[in-house]
Amino acid sequence: MRITQIQALRAFAAILVVIYHAKLTPGGFIGVDIFYVISGYLITGLLLRELSKTGNLSLKSFYLRRVKRLLPTSFFVLIITAITAWIFFPSTMRNELGKDVAAAGIYISNYLFAFWQMDYQNLNAMPPVVIHYWSLAVEEQFYLFWPFLIYFTYRRGGRRLVGIVIAAITALSFLFSLYQTHTSPIWAFYSLPTRAWELGVGALLLYIPSRIRFSSNYVWLAVLLLTYGTFRFNDSTAFPGSAALVPVAGTALALAAVQSWPPLLNSLGNTRLVQWLGEISYPLYLWHWPVLVIPAVFFGRNLHIYERVICIAFTLLLADLTHRYIEEPFRHKTFVSKRVIAGAVGATVFSLVISSGIYFTSNDRITIGSGASYSLAEIMQKPLVYLDGCHVNNGETRSPDCTYGDKASSRKIVLFGDSHAAQWFPALEKLAAENGFALISLTKSACPGPAVKKVDTGAYKNSDCFAWRDYAFKRIAQMQPEAIIVSGFQHFELPAGYSSRRQWWREGEVKTFAQLRGSSRHIVYISDTPHPKRDIPSCLAAGHITRCNTSEKSEAIFAPGYQRINPTLWLCGESCPAILGGTVVYRDSSHLTVAMSRELSTQLASSLTELGVALK
Repeated sequence: MRITQIQALRAFAAILVVIYHAKLTPGGFIGVDIFYVISGYLITGLLLRELSKTGNLSLKSFYLRRVKRLLPTSFFVLIITAITAWIFFPSTMRNELGKDVAAAGIYISNYLFAFWQMDYQNLNAMPPVVIHYWSLAVEEQFYLFWPFLIYFTYRRGGRRLVGIVIAAITALSFLFSLYQTHTSPIWAFYSLPTRAWELGVGALLLYIPSRIRFSSNYVWLAVLLLTYGTFRFNDSTAFPGSAALVPVAGTALALAAVQSWPPLLNSLGNTRLVQWLGEISYPLYLWHWPVLVIPAVFFGRNLHIYERVICIAFTLLLADLTHRYIEEPFRHKTFVSKRVIAGAVGATVFSLVISSGIYFTSNDRITIGSGASYSLAEIMQKPLVYLDGCHVNNGETRSPDCTYGDKASSRKIVLFGDSHAAQWFPALEKLAAENGFALISLTKSACPGPAVKKVDTGAYKNSDCFAWRDYAFKRIAQMQPEAIIVSGFQHFELPAGYSSRRQWWREGEVKTFAQLRGSSRHIVYISDTPHPKRDIPSCLAAGHITRCNTSEKSEAIFAPGYQRINPTLWLCGESCPAILGGTVVYRDSSHLTVAMSRELSTQLASSLTELGVALK
């Protein structure tokens, strides 16, 4: 029997995720957590009812039902998405597209996206068109082991032992989620062990004694919790961890009090629109992300709000048609077991064939209107410090030796800051080789030279940055270099408590200068480079070169004491072009290319010499 309140919850969860990805609400990603609690509740209830009635569990029937319920729709959407993206994406993106489709097709995309460091809560760069398949992978992995666990536990100790084991798994998973959200937030977000407790909470609802009745007050509390999560959470919220208690508790309360929903919510939940959204929630979830991403890639820019609304409307149409002609027919049609298994294997193989075809049609060359041709690999090449381990990452608080140029030279120049300092490494390495000085690179991802306190988000932790800076300050003081070159990316999210970005950034610059004073005669600050509004390689590959020339000039912010260099003067006139003197300027939506950095070595050397820095 279909419970209308649960259908309403499904509708709510799906819409939350859709409007989150359409950038209409900051915390809509909690829709996935709502789905997990519902799934744990429904699947465990199904298994326990069968065990109570028959004393046995038909694992074969369970898995065949899951395949019929989930695979046809997910496979259909995946293949249509893959083919459409292959047509509309630049050929330079097919390499990554092929890998992503393969990962989604074999239901391990959650672990591969974690391995590839795809931070779901920071999707500002163009993410995989099938990244949302990660949550399906988590559920499928859950379905693989959960029935076996329920069955064997039930056979040994009945329903009571099953409840004890579920409670233990839920508690352990929650504790692990708290730990890994702090230590490895990307893995915590995607992995089953850190998400299993959410499904476990849903399962434990079945153990609430029937004599306990939850009043409608609990439902209103659920509404408050879910509303809070939707509008108060954002991409900076450490997730899942303790924050996930909000949507999980809210959903659990709504399910526990499902017979006591107040008339207003019951009336709203029983409307044809809400029930329809609940019915199509699965294909709605599958379609919404590619419908939003593919046009953005094709146009080479973020979608305007009216375009996002159109995409949502188109998603609803696709979801309804898929529900009518794919999901429901396959779900209710009777197939012999061998045919279902053969279909599942065939679908997986076919998705791998399609992904391989996409992968091998990738083209590394970008050709623009003037006829000039560029290698995407060369454009996206990162400085050497990324390859040899000298540009340290999140979680690391010390840097290796990292000395370049003439290592025996008594003249030392230190490069200090984040990736926007590291983008100057190719220029400085070239100068070190030409002039015979030692270059020491001290750079760390997302930790700008100015000692600003940023918003903790994703894998970034302020504590790591400050610990690394303290380590770097001590090393620099011991070296007494000829010059210290400081820089950083100043377009991070502005923390609360500051009236302007300038105030925040200058405060960080002052703190760093106070630490560096006395370590060198020349403490040089290179202000931030222009800030692209698009991913430049993707924009160029899409053939919209005029749209690529829209990078905004960064304000040159200097605190007292620093010697000053403003590179914007080298990169911009009235506008800031994506290609300058035949060289592509940016390797992504932020950093200079290695080639552009080297091209600017002459201007950098001239500026340093004018400041009195002895390069020779």
